[in-house]
Parts: sequence; C-alpha cells; structure tokens
Amino acid sequence: MKLHEAIEKLGTDEAIATAKSVAEDEKISWDIAISCVFKAVVNDPNRVPKIGGKNDDPKAVIKKWIKKYNNGKNGRASVRQSNPPGTVADPIIEEMIGARLVKLSRNDLSKIKHAHRLSMSAENILGLILEEYLSDNLTSHGWHCAWGETVKSVDFVHEDGKLLQIKNRSNSENSSSSSVRNGTSIIKWYRIKADRVEYMWDSLNKICDTTDLSEESFSKFVKSTLTKNPDCLALESDNCWSK
Repeated sequence: MKLHEAIEKLGTDEAIATAKSVAEDEKISWDIAISCVFKAVVNDPNRVPKIGGKNDDPKAVIKKWIKKYNNGKNGRASVRQSNPPGTVADPIIEEMIGARLVKLSRNDLSKIKHAHRLSMSAENILGLILEEYLSDNLTSHGWHCAWGETVKSVDFVHEDGKLLQIKNRSNSENSSSSSVRNGTSIIKWYRIKADRVEYMWDSLNKICDTTDLSEESFSKFVKSTLTKNPDCLALESDNCWSK
C-alpha cells in the first residue's frame, strides 16, 4: 500500500490520529511542526510523496513517513556527518587541464582536483544548510520545514496552509519543482540569481512577514554551522588542502 492509498482508506481525521499514535509509539514528538507538515500531505493528494510497499498496511506506511521526516530532521546540517564522494576522480581530467594550461605542475593539477571535489561536496550540503537556516528563522513565524522531503515539491508549510518551495539558485529547478509551476498555490523562491550576484532575501522577507533574513545573516550561519560541526562538509582523507 502506498501512502496516498492509506490516506484515502483512512480519511483525513483517522490518518492524522494514526500518525499521532505511531509517533508516540516511536517516541517521536508529535509537535506543531510535524502535525502541520503531515496535514499538508493528507489535505492534498498532489503533495503526497511516494512512500510505501505492497506489503504495508496503513499504519506501516504512515510509520515510514514519520521516520522519513524524523530522519531528515536528525540529518540536518548542524548535526550530520557527511560522507566523502563515493566515486574517485577521473585521471583524464588532470590530463585535459594540463594540456590546456601547460605551465601547471603535477602538484598544481592535484590541488585543482582536490579543490574541485571539495567544492562539489560543499555544493551538495548547501541546500541543507539553507533549509536549516530558514527553519531556525521562520518557525516563530508559523513556517515549518518538511524535513526529509516529506511533502512533494514543498520545503516549508505554514500553519495556515500556505506552501513554500525554496531553491538556492534561479537555475536549480528540477523536474519535480518545474512540474508544479503552473496551476498550484505553491510559493516559489530562490536565494540567488544564476547569471549575477543578486540575492532575493527581500522577497522572502515579504513572503514570510519578517525582516530577519539576509545574506549577511545566512553567511554567519554557514560559518557557525561548519565551525561547530566540521564533519558536515566531507573531507577526503587524501585531500592535499587539509595538510
């Protein structure tokens, strides 16, 4: 049974009651945040994520949603330990760069390789850091994070039912997010334009009825997060920049 089937079978009120009961069994706090996010799922079939297997009953599939939410929350940037890339660098890349920039030494090329891989790791967690920064600053304004991608194409849910999708850059929209561009009530926002350094915090402040959000504040949060939890950014053991 899939989650959308479980919700259809139980109905809204029973699905919420079941979720609350399961959370209590799992010793997961059924607070206003998780309650608000789950209501966004049960109230709109289009927002139900793909969760569930053929052998799941309604309680089992709802339990999977709750664990997905809780794992996402517990894997937020400030507490997670990221894994290094699971692939090795392709040696031919160094040969290509060396052929184009012939003055570079082998040591230079190695540094470029390691810097590039570290940069990719940083980009991989940037969205998580942005998500946590917004959660820290917007919870008091009624916005709650849909941790673990538990609401389809939505990152934040407001207590009054509004839905917000966030992206880091204007060109980072994926197929899932673009599919909800038309004919939905989802508010969409991105942090920075892709073709120039122009930040969009003012528009998000208006959306969320606050003045707390800024690039300066976000930058401080990024530095603080990495200082307190350096393992958030995976560093390969042979990375020459760590020596």
